[in-house]
Amino acid sequence: MKFFVFLISLLVTTSSFAADPNVKKSDSGICHDKKSASYTQTKKFVPFESMEECTKSGGRAPVNAKEKEAADPIKKSETGICHDKTSASYSNTNKFTPYRSMDECLKSGGKPIKK
Repeated sequence: MKFFVFLISLLVTTSSFAADPNVKKSDSGICHDKKSASYTQTKKFVPFESMEECTKSGGRAPVNAKEKEAADPIKKSETGICHDKTSASYSNTNKFTPYRSMDECLKSGGKPIKK
């Protein structure tokens, strides 16, 4: 009986987390936090505690996210290399995850450019 009660409480806890997580990764791989305009509209999702966890799982921030609005964000390419605006490949890096600083990019698992 105790085991049954434990399973029910675990199910309720998991369900309440999934119903209102901090971040939702949509089926299209976009990570929406509670500040995102699409957060409440995202019904099919994988829950995450943070944007960092979501992006590490392969998700990306929405196009209109503040990170993308930065004038010259640090770009982590699909190959995991962090490019700042002085990088020769910066303007050619079109598929990327934006970061506010090089330190943030490196902490996410990115690698510095070999010079």
